[in-house]
Amino acid sequence: MSTFTSQQSAESPQAATSTQASTTNAAASSSTQAQAPQPTRQAAEEARKDRTLAEFMLMLDEYEPLIPNEVTDYYLQRVGFECEDVRLKRLLSLAAQKFVSDIAADAYQHARIRTNAQGGRARANQFPGSSKDKTRTTLTMDDLSAALAEYGINARKPEFYL
Repeated sequence: MSTFTSQQSAESPQAATSTQASTTNAAASSSTQAQAPQPTRQAAEEARKDRTLAEFMLMLDEYEPLIPNEVTDYYLQRVGFECEDVRLKRLLSLAAQKFVSDIAADAYQHARIRTNAQGGRARANQFPGSSKDKTRTTLTMDDLSAALAEYGINARKPEFYL
C-alpha cells in the first residue's frame, strides 16, 4: 500500500500541475480570444475596403467622365504628369468634375441668396407676362467669385485697367 500511496502522492503534484496548466491555458486562450477579434475586425475592415476599391476601379474601366479623356490628357501632360493607366486618368477627371460641380452648386446657392435678398425689387422689375422668369436664376460673376473664394481661388477682376 505504501507503493500505491507514494504513486498517488507522486501523481497528485502532476495532476495539480496539469490542472494549473489547463487553467492557465484557458485564461490565456480567453485573453487571446479577447484580443483576436480586434485584429480580425481590422482585417475584415481592410478586406472590405480593398474589395470596395477593386470594385470601384473596375467601374472606372466602363465609366466615361463628362470631361473627355483628351482634355484630361492635355492638362495632365501640361503639368508633367505621365501615366498610362486610363483608370487613374478617369479618376482624376472624376475628381475635377466633382470640383467643378461643387463650385457650380455653391455659386447657385449664392445666386439664390442674392435674389431672395432683393425680394420685392426683383419681382417689381419683371414684366407682367413673365411668369417663368420668377423661377429663373441668373448666375453672375459675383456669385461665381464668392463661390471660388470659399475654395481659396481669387477670380475677381481688377476695379480698373490702366
